[in-house]
Amino acid sequence: MEHQIIVESEVEAQPELAGQVTRVIEAALKAEGVELPCEVNVLFTNDAGIQEVNREMRDTDRPTDVLSFPMFELEPGVPPEDEDYLDPETGLCPLGDMCISLERAEEQAKEYGHSLERELCYLAVHSVLHLLGYDHLDEGPMKRQMRAREEAILGGLGITREKE
Repeated sequence: MEHQIIVESEVEAQPELAGQVTRVIEAALKAEGVELPCEVNVLFTNDAGIQEVNREMRDTDRPTDVLSFPMFELEPGVPPEDEDYLDPETGLCPLGDMCISLERAEEQAKEYGHSLERELCYLAVHSVLHLLGYDHLDEGPMKRQMRAREEAILGGLGITREKE
């Protein structure tokens, strides 16, 4: 199945980052049992750019690492299956959009002692799970469920928390 992962950048980014993010998004969709061909849009930006999006879309005037904008209200672990989810023009399920601050990802990578690539992969998987209905509003079961899926997906790709 062909997913369409569109990666755009408002800031200078190493060309291989788009390929890595595409690979982990596809792996996350597969791990979550998504069988419909999906479209996911990714925007690389900086703290100022993500702060603007956060302010406009969520009325929160501060930068963050990643923002997710799902097109559908899905249940965690229940991927879109019905062809009603497909856009008749593209034949794809427009799953949603994500916005990642490369500036914040670099800072977090240093803070956590791993590579920028590992941090971006984590943020992309985290965002895909949000697009698929997962959330972490509570500090209890929902957050644990989401963290477990993140670790399983990244672990399946050989991307661990260890220093790289």
